Amino acid sequence: MEKTIDETKQGDTIVVSHKNENKRKLYIESYGCAMNFSDSEIVASILSEQGFNTTNILEEADLVLVNTCSIRDKAEQTVRKRLEKYNAVKRDINPKMKVGVLGCMAERLKEKFLDEEKIVDMVVGPDAYKDLPNLLAEVEAGNDAVNVVLSKDETYGDIAPVRLNTNGINALVSITRGCDNMCTFCVVPFTRGRERSRDPQSILAEINDLAKNGYKEVTLLGQNVDSYVWYGGGLKKDYKNATEMEKATATSFSQLLEMVAVSQPNMRIRFSTSNPQDMTEEVFHTMAKYKNICNHVHLPVQSGSNRILKEMNRQHTVEEYISLVNRMWEILPDCSISQDMITGFPSETEEDHQDTLKLMETIKYNFGYMYKYSERPGTMAARKFEDDIPEETKKRRLTEIVEAQRAHGAYRTQQFIGKTVEVLVERESKKNPDQWSGRNQQSIVVVFPKAGYKPGDFVQVKIKDCTSATLIGEAIK
Repeated sequence: MEKTIDETKQGDTIVVSHKNENKRKLYIESYGCAMNFSDSEIVASILSEQGFNTTNILEEADLVLVNTCSIRDKAEQTVRKRLEKYNAVKRDINPKMKVGVLGCMAERLKEKFLDEEKIVDMVVGPDAYKDLPNLLAEVEAGNDAVNVVLSKDETYGDIAPVRLNTNGINALVSITRGCDNMCTFCVVPFTRGRERSRDPQSILAEINDLAKNGYKEVTLLGQNVDSYVWYGGGLKKDYKNATEMEKATATSFSQLLEMVAVSQPNMRIRFSTSNPQDMTEEVFHTMAKYKNICNHVHLPVQSGSNRILKEMNRQHTVEEYISLVNRMWEILPDCSISQDMITGFPSETEEDHQDTLKLMETIKYNFGYMYKYSERPGTMAARKFEDDIPEETKKRRLTEIVEAQRAHGAYRTQQFIGKTVEVLVERESKKNPDQWSGRNQQSIVVVFPKAGYKPGDFVQVKIKDCTSATLIGEAIK
């Protein structure tokens, strides 16, 4: 199955081209954010050099890895069910199979997995993938293996990823790792470590290689892409405290965007995720200057209540957020915007919830990702607050938020009726095999009759109809 950045809520195996000399088989699944899928490409590259080809047949695998997410409890429960499945196969069919956990859950639950529950042979944190050859040697010697040490400088910029879950058209390129923001609800700073940026030249080299191999679109990834900064030979995030000489040599996110856009003018450029406190007008001006940078910004707000934002340790107010969005639209009138929203955060009142609905009505997001709050062990919120919102209240508030988003999505898609948009054909439509599916500049899905086109084509499509999330049209000859 294919998977894109917009479909990263479910796990999936990866299948890549085989090296004839490789004799061992790797089965790997990824869950959670796009960064996890990008990390799996790094892992596959490292293991390819250790004699592994990938397989989509679980029962024949010598090594089974699951790349995990700790953001929400539901993701963790899904991974646990998969581990039960792996171990059943290991017990009943393939006793030589080894099972490992990668990523954020690995770092957080290492003792449980190895010592208490004894359900895996290997636990590898997000910064320890280069240690996989040594860990494999430990496992093959009959020992449990673990490395969850976080790094202050590992970016994997020197690893050429093996492209997985790809249609050969869209690719993910990581530009930062980790996070320094310490939002109280979030476990990422504890599972992925401090934020660090990647050498821009390695980023450009990777993107240029993708272009040579026929890719038409890249998405620059990071927990906070807009806090990207590179200081010519050193990794450092705190721009405010940098010396004037350091600032003179720095590459900011807007400058990196420009470098990428100029180096590959025929390739679409996207980026995610942005942080309101770090987003600058320079980014909007760069987007306006280069037409191959897509007109979409994912700008998580999390809540429409200033009181809740303060409790979340978000470094922006609702007023600042709205001002930023309005400035974006002044510079980029056709820019779409999407959100992340958490409902049911500790102490959230009905007034706080109504403030969120009011903000959504003000912005009218094109689409979004909406969740009930789930307490994550180790976070500041888990230590500081009681999870005091009843589950039924969370469900009801989430339903109201989703319904509002559906209405706003419909309002936004209706604005495209009668207009012509450029669509990058990505795959066959899931609902109609006679139609292609792709996205326009605003990251909205468009479907239209195949009519001789093929994946990878840029097609001008006139929009005739829409749903709340999809545009329906016909190609213009």
